[in-house]
Amino acid sequence: MKELLTRSLSGFLYVLILLLSIFVSRYTYIGVFLIFGLLSIYEFQKLIHLKNKRLYIIFIILLALLCFYQKALYFYVILPILLLTIVTELFLIKDLITIRIIPMFEKRKYFTSIFYLITSIIFLILIPNYSGVYQPYIIAGAFLITWVNDSFAYLVGKNFGKHKLLERISPKKTIEGFVGGFIFSLLAGYLIAIFSNTLSINIWLIISIIMSIFGTLGDLIQSKFKRQAGVKDSGTIMPGHGGIYDRLDSVIFASPFLYAFLQILKHVS
Repeated sequence: MKELLTRSLSGFLYVLILLLSIFVSRYTYIGVFLIFGLLSIYEFQKLIHLKNKRLYIIFIILLALLCFYQKALYFYVILPILLLTIVTELFLIKDLITIRIIPMFEKRKYFTSIFYLITSIIFLILIPNYSGVYQPYIIAGAFLITWVNDSFAYLVGKNFGKHKLLERISPKKTIEGFVGGFIFSLLAGYLIAIFSNTLSINIWLIISIIMSIFGTLGDLIQSKFKRQAGVKDSGTIMPGHGGIYDRLDSVIFASPFLYAFLQILKHVS
């Protein structure tokens, strides 16, 4: 009972801080994710057995440049970084599916830390300002869809799951759970479209598909990193939940794909 109470309180505070940061202003959102990003980098470095202070400096510099000079740097910096990030994540997906251990030799540790973790966090920060105007409901909706996906994947999998999704990486995840999370994500996207008066229903359904599929892949990839490191959680900052990277793994991995979709939407429309 005490453990459940601790977990519930910890989760509530995390969601409260996150949503307040989103809806107060663009700058509170950037500030909170500056802290979350630094913590995630620290936790990820522990998983891959890397100690490099330069990664924190790279994160802060990229965040400052891309957040405050987004329009000026769009074609020459943001798009190339977006492409490199998506390619890096596609290779991580390949490694997840095809090989037993993700190879993390020294040079790849740096490359993965930058073009998977650091840049993905920055795209997560850029998403609500993708059109040049800060839109908090876009990023809040993406987080909500991710939480719905995770919750119902767990509930459906626990009660109806029979077929393992990727047993060697995450024994508890099932195909039934993934399908359940996916369906309820679509429902969440539909309801957000109805009540938020932001994007169309079709656009929110596509966002739901992106967050569900790539969020699940991000969770599995983080599980593989943790399994290789021989740990249950990436950190201990959130009692009952693990680390910040544990809470953000899904949405971090999905963020460059969502940002790319929103940019396509912006330029097409």
